[in-house]
Amino acid sequence: MRFIGNKELIITDIVQLLEEKNLSTSQLTLFDAFCGTGAVSDALKSKFNIISNDMLKWTTIYTQGRLYAPNCAFEKLGFDPFEFFNSNNEIEKGFFYKNYSPAESERMYFSIENAGRIDYFRQTIELWKTESLINEQEYSFLLASLIESLSSVANVAGVYGAFLKHWDSRALKPIELKKVDFNKNNHLDVTVYNDKIENIIENVECDILYLDPPYTQNQYGTQYHILETLVLNDNPKISPITGSRETAPMRSDWSKDIKSHILFDKIIAKTKAKYILFSYSQDGFMSKSFIEASLKRYGKADTYICKNISYSKYTNFKSRKGKEHNEYLFFIEKKEEKDVYYESPLNYIGSKAKMAETIARELPEQIDCFVDAFGGGFNVGINIPAKKIIYNDINSFVSKLVASFKENDTYEYILFIKRIIRKFGLEKENAEAYTKVRDYYNSFPIEKRDPKLLYCVILYGFNQQIRFNNSLEFNNPVGMRWFNDKVLEKMISFSRATKEKTIQFYDSDYIDLQKQIDKETFVYFDPPYMLTRGAYNDGKRGFNGWDISLENELLTFAENLNEDKKNFMISYVLEHKGEANVNIQKWVNKHNFNVIYVNPQLGNNRNEVLITNYNSRKLCQPSLQ
Repeated sequence: MRFIGNKELIITDIVQLLEEKNLSTSQLTLFDAFCGTGAVSDALKSKFNIISNDMLKWTTIYTQGRLYAPNCAFEKLGFDPFEFFNSNNEIEKGFFYKNYSPAESERMYFSIENAGRIDYFRQTIELWKTESLINEQEYSFLLASLIESLSSVANVAGVYGAFLKHWDSRALKPIELKKVDFNKNNHLDVTVYNDKIENIIENVECDILYLDPPYTQNQYGTQYHILETLVLNDNPKISPITGSRETAPMRSDWSKDIKSHILFDKIIAKTKAKYILFSYSQDGFMSKSFIEASLKRYGKADTYICKNISYSKYTNFKSRKGKEHNEYLFFIEKKEEKDVYYESPLNYIGSKAKMAETIARELPEQIDCFVDAFGGGFNVGINIPAKKIIYNDINSFVSKLVASFKENDTYEYILFIKRIIRKFGLEKENAEAYTKVRDYYNSFPIEKRDPKLLYCVILYGFNQQIRFNNSLEFNNPVGMRWFNDKVLEKMISFSRATKEKTIQFYDSDYIDLQKQIDKETFVYFDPPYMLTRGAYNDGKRGFNGWDISLENELLTFAENLNEDKKNFMISYVLEHKGEANVNIQKWVNKHNFNVIYVNPQLGNNRNEVLITNYNSRKLCQPSLQ
């Protein structure tokens, strides 16, 4: 059957990859989430328990028919239905006859005779099912065969979105009911869903997830509306020109740019599968870069595979040009959920993105409430499995910016970014365009500045850093970075994670959070460091700097937490470029707090430490002398 994106041509590559990974010998369960015409499900049905799904009813019926075909003996019917249908010339003047042929309309999808025969086939098959002369498996097989047979005589250019205005010679041939092609091996267990994958992904128990979503804006419901009507047999209200049924219920967000990215992140994050196999086209909405970043976030990096498969692209009679077409086949073994870490889409100075895993590993087993007192880019707090998270940063611009990823619909947020990029002509190193958008942001009163607009400005600034002057105007110069697909992946995954967690946002001095801290609360401090300088702690950017008095104030606050038997952790630097922070060293020794040394590669090539007032899960370094 002619079907956009049919995977018949890469089945060998899929089977080979599964065999290379030793996954085809243990009767694992494979979830074919966008089954289409069932090419993958049917090819693998004797090696895997199959779960097939598609949002279109006709595709699930077609796939079922191929899967169950070896079982269909039609014993209760008592005769071969294919011989029966093809040995008579009966017609019915039903829905197809009246609406999809010139008999009673101007539409030329089928000849009058073939449309009448289609109605006869369809109504007879339905009658046999109603009278229990055929079972569900035989019913699916016959309908799949009818779908296949329509393809041979349809007066269309490959799909059913519109009919040809002249008769193709094959459309004038008498229709025959032909058996759908199928793998003659018997199947293992089969389960079939008819739903959007995003609605069911969290509930499907499987070992391997195979994804083959739409790549472009082609809506399959529109292109194959006739087959949906054929299977549903519901005589729907149709449009006056193409005769299409209502397509809104069949519309897929996978056929929309950006929405496909958001859905991909959700599906990879939420699936229960241990292994993910993903087919995608070089012509698709999602870039290879985005896909790789997403798969490596949720999968083990050393298991990542991307195979580049070349084959002729599906074409119709108007576009047979033999153009080279590349299909990507990705594979990943998923991490355990506890090993997945999210990165802030902000390139915040002093970011703990690389240290987040180390910090999480050194925390107590269970935390009711986690306070990220100097939240910054929020790389730590977002990765803590606490019931409630309190984010705080004294810089209100930063706090509102981080909160914006939770509070705004991700799709609308990204559309906003793209509109601003187009409006100002933003691109890397374009100082003129960048200055215009930066001035535009600064032109608003502080209380009316949109954090989404600030994010757009940040994306094209120097190193995507956040820097204000004493007048609280954003003053970072133009940079060489832009809104690329790796940043997009961070934004999408981070935004989803924030929306799924219970987070409260504050822009206070951390001392003002005392009323939020009880004995079930864990407090994490990542203050500015005395031995280093950034745009946020040099005292020249409209906000307080960081000096010895503020450092001592923090230490006193931590002492009080300790006296109240409340756990805390402080990220800090004790030594930097040959200079030591004696004040902190003496304080740690005095209270016999624990010091955990972090690998410099994880601490932005600095000698970072974690100071705690509790025993870490792993051995701490001895007290400083």
